[in-house]
Amino acid sequence: MPDSIKERILNAVQKPGRYTGGEWNSVVKDRNAVDLRYAFCFPDTYEIGMSHLGMKILYSLVNARADAWCERVFAPWTDMEAQMREHGVPLYALESGDPVRDFDLIGFTLQYELSYTNVLNMLDLAGLPVRSADRTSLTPIVAAGGPCVCNAEPVHAFVDLCMLGEGEEVTNDVIDLLIRHKKMGSDKQTFLREAAQIEGVYVPSLYDVTYNADGTVQAVTPKDGAPATVRKRIVSDLDSMFCPDNFVVPSIEVVHDRTTTEIFRGCIRGCRFCQAGFIYRPIREKSPDVIDAQCRAICESTGYDEISLCSLSSSDYTQMEPLIRKLISWTDDAKINVALPSLRADNFPKELMEKLAGVRRSSLTFAPEAGTQRLRDAINKNVTEDEVLHTAKQAFAGGWTAVKLYFMIGLPTETDEDVQGIASLAQKVVDAYYANPDKPKGKGVTVSISASTFVPKPFTPFQWEPQDDLETVLRKQTLLRESIRTRKVSLSCHHAQTSFLEAVFARGDRRLADVLEAAWRMGCRFDGWDDQFRFDLWEQAFEDAGVCMAFYANRRRSFDEVLPWEHLDYGVSKAYLRRENEKAAESRTTPHCRARCGGCGADKLNGGKCDARCKTLD
Repeated sequence: MPDSIKERILNAVQKPGRYTGGEWNSVVKDRNAVDLRYAFCFPDTYEIGMSHLGMKILYSLVNARADAWCERVFAPWTDMEAQMREHGVPLYALESGDPVRDFDLIGFTLQYELSYTNVLNMLDLAGLPVRSADRTSLTPIVAAGGPCVCNAEPVHAFVDLCMLGEGEEVTNDVIDLLIRHKKMGSDKQTFLREAAQIEGVYVPSLYDVTYNADGTVQAVTPKDGAPATVRKRIVSDLDSMFCPDNFVVPSIEVVHDRTTTEIFRGCIRGCRFCQAGFIYRPIREKSPDVIDAQCRAICESTGYDEISLCSLSSSDYTQMEPLIRKLISWTDDAKINVALPSLRADNFPKELMEKLAGVRRSSLTFAPEAGTQRLRDAINKNVTEDEVLHTAKQAFAGGWTAVKLYFMIGLPTETDEDVQGIASLAQKVVDAYYANPDKPKGKGVTVSISASTFVPKPFTPFQWEPQDDLETVLRKQTLLRESIRTRKVSLSCHHAQTSFLEAVFARGDRRLADVLEAAWRMGCRFDGWDDQFRFDLWEQAFEDAGVCMAFYANRRRSFDEVLPWEHLDYGVSKAYLRRENEKAAESRTTPHCRARCGGCGADKLNGGKCDARCKTLD
């Protein structure tokens, strides 16, 4: 892009820093000295993508190779898109400014279903056909990864391959294979057939799907030697796993402007609504020494003054006390904050809270998820009201004055009493603050409720359950709002229509690809943003295609129905998920993995070993 056009475009948009590149620690290589160029695409804004740990890891992983160069690409906001289309500027990578269409591998991370239209829009802005069948040359190969590829069927027509599970090893395998086929002069189909033999690689074009008369899936049939079942990829040893010693430091403020370090993968809890808790199994921990060294390296190379210890449930890390002692020994003097997201109310020790309070206080976040004990038991949350209140009291005594509570509306078996229970629990937290003689002097308390709408997801015990229809969700949101009696409690509810569309695509099949393309061509993009979401256009796209949204979102599946993702293996058995679903209907709980192994099957992904199971058997 000529500098004159670039200057004119960037002067006409908000936040031009999103599109300039040149940040601290960004990697620039000689394009002529590498065998493969990889455009890592995040289908949302710079601020969101630059907060994503997975992108940071894979960016550094690829750039650690001498034969490959990875560059970052983010979805341009609507003002930038308009300028690019007006001036004929194709989508480009930040490090080099080169057009994305000239890269060998274009990888999208699919973190949420409402980013799908951005994927199509970015391919189109790059000057590439959006459909895989229309991109006939070997390169660029369009790949997808992230949690949403556990059901990639709605985007099957647009991507060439999907990488299931964890990317640290499978990414290098795909790159090695593509470099080899480039040198051999292979065609695209030859490469894809061989790529399908890599564990963790799913090539949608190598599978045929047939349907029953009632619209359900009849069968998924592999062809051209593709495996009948594609198993996700995992990394067995987190201590020896690749981890970057520096991150690109963003040039503008981003959503999570801090350094992040993983402490373990997987989750012991088995909350029946939580997809991440099942698809990220088995459980594997990093050692405190490794985590401490990684935190030091990242802080030194970036200058960040906050470390976030990342996991699905940070307080379930078995070596939290020695880890915090190690970190506090140097972060305290350096005025570096240690943040622990994803805490549980039933096992957050007072001693840990006091150590963290010595650095910097912020609001504490807990997720009771449901307002009554009966419903918490149904979803297997295994947290009691007394535990929530006890933890809140500890926090108030430690100097905290703000608590965030996360709940869901529309969970299976939910009643109006459960919805009202959300407001009741929040009020009890407020009352606990003012009844506490050790509370901070002269300060009030704030309790923030976030109420999202339950979305049934693949590979969870609730994958067969219907989502509440829109009318019911809106009624429950109103009921909750009217049940809050104090200004000390604030409420934010997720947009019901976006959750409805998310449910449609979460459990969708291949017939949604045509709907997706039609909605994008009508102007849908950034669907996860309330100010950009156009539900009327989506309704029109579904109507024009003759596809019923309620069929995907609001229909209960039978246990013997062939699900669109049946041919993918994320480790947890269907029989186990069914048992958990049946227990939910009776509000019966299952102990967490460290109390008793539930036999979910995830241990087979790790040579028959799962950390939690081994501890139990010992």
